[in-house]
Amino acid sequence: MEQLTLATALPLAFMAIMGLALLAYVVLDGYDLGVGILLPFATDAEKDVMVSSIGPFWDANETWLVLGVGVLLVAFPMAQGVVLSALYLPVTVMLLGLVLRGVAFDFRVKARDAHKATWNRIFAGGSLVTALAQGWMLGAYVTGFQDDLWGWLFAAGIALTLPAAYALLGAGWLLMKAEGDLQRKAAAWGRRVLWPMGLALVAISVATPLVSATVRAKWFVLPELFVLLPIPLACAAAFWAIRHVLRTPRVVEAGYGWIVFGGMVLIFVLAFFGLAYSLYPYIVIDRITVWQAASATESLVVIALGVALTLPVIIVYTIFMYRVFWGKARTLTYGL
Repeated sequence: MEQLTLATALPLAFMAIMGLALLAYVVLDGYDLGVGILLPFATDAEKDVMVSSIGPFWDANETWLVLGVGVLLVAFPMAQGVVLSALYLPVTVMLLGLVLRGVAFDFRVKARDAHKATWNRIFAGGSLVTALAQGWMLGAYVTGFQDDLWGWLFAAGIALTLPAAYALLGAGWLLMKAEGDLQRKAAAWGRRVLWPMGLALVAISVATPLVSATVRAKWFVLPELFVLLPIPLACAAAFWAIRHVLRTPRVVEAGYGWIVFGGMVLIFVLAFFGLAYSLYPYIVIDRITVWQAASATESLVVIALGVALTLPVIIVYTIFMYRVFWGKARTLTYGL
């Protein structure tokens, strides 16, 4: 076994920080993207409550995306050149969606009634476009940016699946934050998207080893197969727990709607660790390893000092923010 030194450990540490930051972003910004995707199916009054439920959080949630991409840029310059060059178009589309969401969020509150519906549609459209772009980027990344029919079909499959997963995560958020008719509607929205999302996840799980020989070699060998088996089994258990809660109104009314949100978070976390295992030691699968892509050790030491200062602040602020603004959502007002 190779001896662990600063030169070998620091790239792994930064890879872990980058991965966990992006996971935090997917979970935290995923639910507010999901709420945005569900917005067109609510009444005008319910839309105000839905936007209010994410109002204190949505902008700060994107901090994790900035952290993850920032680590990629400074700690893995070789990889960022390959990744961002291959994903230039979907990254542009994602940023456009995020800008539209940000503009619509503020303008929908201050706009006249005649224009409010337009800003609601822009907010929902920006949320959907952002989710589609992120799904495409993930699919392209997993295939190592294969520029062929199978690579494109795989990326398109994840692009269509991720908005459904975000919508279910958003429905779980509303089960915790909303009351009355909106809470019941959130459960209904969750039921509608549950099976399409679940079947799509199964299809992607089957397709992934087919499009990547590296992934296939890491999962379908013994004894690794038995060690990794708890991941899909836990995902299946989370899926059935979500299904049970969504199909049982009295469970939601008793205050257990959080199980839907928690189950989706568990699925995302398990999928993340499954993907991390599949890719290691590559940062771009089959092309660039973590150590090949990393900056010089001296540079990583300086970067580590900056991360050591900023990361705790982000974590503490995130925890503080959720504690302060926790509770049932009410209609968002700006004191106009």
